[in-house]
Amino acid sequence: MPKAEGSDAPATAASRSTEPKSKKTHRDTAYDSGKTSTGLWWTLFGLILITTAATRFYKLDQPDHICWDETHFGKFGGYYINRTFFFDVHPPLGKMLIGLFGYLDGYNATFAFEKPGDKYEDYPYMGMRAGCAIMGALLVPLSFLTVWEMTFSLPAATFAGVLILLDHGMLTLNRYILLDPPLLFFISASVYTTVKFHNQRHRAFSFHGGSGCLLQEPCWSVQLPSSLLASLSFFLSVSEPLQISGKSSVIFHALCYTVEHFMARALCLIALPIVLYMGIFYIHLRVLYLSGPGDGYFSSAFQTHLEGNFLHNASTPREVAYGSLLTLKNSITGGGYLHSHMHLYPAGVGAKQQQVTTYSHKDGNNRWFIKKFNKPTPLWNSTDSIELVRNGDLIRLEHRPTRRNLHSHKEPAPVSRKHYQVTGYGENGTGDANDVWRLVIEGGAENEPLETMRHKFKLVHYLQNCVLSTTKKTLPKWGYEQQEVTCNPNLRDAAAVWNVEDNRFPRSHAVMFSGNAGLKPKDGELTSRPWMWPINLRGQFFSAGEGVKIYLLGNPIIWWSNLVFMAFYLTLLVVKSIRDRRDIISSPHQKALQERALSACGWLYIGWLLHYVPFWGMGRILYFHHYFPALLFSSMMSGVVIDYLVESIPPLLPAGIRNSAYHLLVGGIVSSLIYSFYLFAPLTYGMSNGPSTEANSTMYGMRWLETWEF
Repeated sequence: MPKAEGSDAPATAASRSTEPKSKKTHRDTAYDSGKTSTGLWWTLFGLILITTAATRFYKLDQPDHICWDETHFGKFGGYYINRTFFFDVHPPLGKMLIGLFGYLDGYNATFAFEKPGDKYEDYPYMGMRAGCAIMGALLVPLSFLTVWEMTFSLPAATFAGVLILLDHGMLTLNRYILLDPPLLFFISASVYTTVKFHNQRHRAFSFHGGSGCLLQEPCWSVQLPSSLLASLSFFLSVSEPLQISGKSSVIFHALCYTVEHFMARALCLIALPIVLYMGIFYIHLRVLYLSGPGDGYFSSAFQTHLEGNFLHNASTPREVAYGSLLTLKNSITGGGYLHSHMHLYPAGVGAKQQQVTTYSHKDGNNRWFIKKFNKPTPLWNSTDSIELVRNGDLIRLEHRPTRRNLHSHKEPAPVSRKHYQVTGYGENGTGDANDVWRLVIEGGAENEPLETMRHKFKLVHYLQNCVLSTTKKTLPKWGYEQQEVTCNPNLRDAAAVWNVEDNRFPRSHAVMFSGNAGLKPKDGELTSRPWMWPINLRGQFFSAGEGVKIYLLGNPIIWWSNLVFMAFYLTLLVVKSIRDRRDIISSPHQKALQERALSACGWLYIGWLLHYVPFWGMGRILYFHHYFPALLFSSMMSGVVIDYLVESIPPLLPAGIRNSAYHLLVGGIVSSLIYSFYLFAPLTYGMSNGPSTEANSTMYGMRWLETWEF
């Protein structure tokens, strides 16, 4: 690779034009190749674009069946086409784009997307795959441009682009109908626009500076971790005016400059992204106006707006009367329905009585009769006068299918051991005094009648003085992985608020975040932990049925090299700090190389930490593909470190071979990466002829770790 960069310090490089320039910079090395050619810049950039497109679209139609999570996101894309409301834990923009790709390709949302392995037959699926592949392909040029803006080094930018281009994991993840391609695209775009804006900080209110800031909005408004990068950029930019000399003559101007930049960034980095984010949700809710499978996750009031939902334009009694058949919904974000079924708590889990849970789906087992504490269930054809349920009343709730009363006693709850167990108890509606509850309307007046959907209330146990609550903790398999219901002695429990949804006398993005945090693995489901990801310990099958098999695994040469180069960066940082403290002077050329590499690697290392470390504190289910946003940063950092090494080593050699040594190093690195891509390419494009342990397998001998399952 011809050398294409001068030895300017990063501060100088950052302030000059971001266009590739023809500029001859003097070096005291004999291997300097001379000019920084605009033609060379565009030649390498174009070659990367062509190679990226070729690798991303090769055999894109294979396998011709559902692969892994295509069963979810292909279905979600179809819901946008036929306007059916659904629930998912992710923000809507990525799924809206998938639906748009399918719509443009003529897909009519009639394919079921039932399970992985189902053939697409004659249904048009290539539009959705191609749209995701295009967004995934853009990661390579965006990474190239990001490193160029950080270093103005063509070799560093090229190495970074090649590392992402030749990674099998990144390639595999970006070829299917998944949320990962748009997610990774918006992360890459947000990083690029951040760096672009930072390079224009000395003329932030010019056209170039303002456009760089505005370009960040659509990126940060759809991806939360990149908003952390926005915060770092925000504080970095605001702190710059304070670095002006502390002389009294410039303090006033520095403060004015700070206020101007603070207000501009508050608008660009906070206000406008929030408006855009909310606008996307508005479109999401306007498009999905038909009742669908996700209704039960949302509040009763929200469901009244969904056409086809039984609450939409429903003629339900406003006030609740004794003898009514009710459905009770927990009012916390993402709360479920009060539910029971015939199954008992197992031995050793409190009293062996009927289970009571919350359940997110509408079901016949969610129905309860409400009756006075001292009277039996009234007959529906009774001629007795109607008596309304009022604030402060003592009541019983009888489960309609099993005819057992809602009951609590001083036995510990199954999961939350400091709470009391809640059960279904009795026979044919007859129980004991532990079935009695006091109904307390939130903010209600004394004797105020209970109203459907409008009122929120608590049920306080008459004897134990605890409140009916849900902990949102998932019960074990004996509880069918439904959510625990308890009686909490803390009467202020925010999760103890309920409302009447269905009364028969014969909110959105917050639910998303709540559902995401509550995801738990199913028994036997292959998951992974964050420590496994950087070392490429285990991959993940995308297609494991008969015929062609696809296995998500990173290019081991790239992934393991990333760790080595990350360690080298940290070592270089420590060594430079020690040398600076001891006033050891480096050559101008070496000093410029170090400052350029450390500056760029510092920000990329922070980006890697922000997209990797938070997973260590997450209790939700995690998969291997969650590491790929962090991989973008570690690969770009590796590109910068490789550039530093190939620039630093030749000057240590005799003058006559420096230029040859440089080109030999570059050629060896690129050749090794290309060869490693060739060796593991069947993981992405399809393995055949059995597992890698068989001699006729396309991957025979390539299982370098026992934990790789192919």
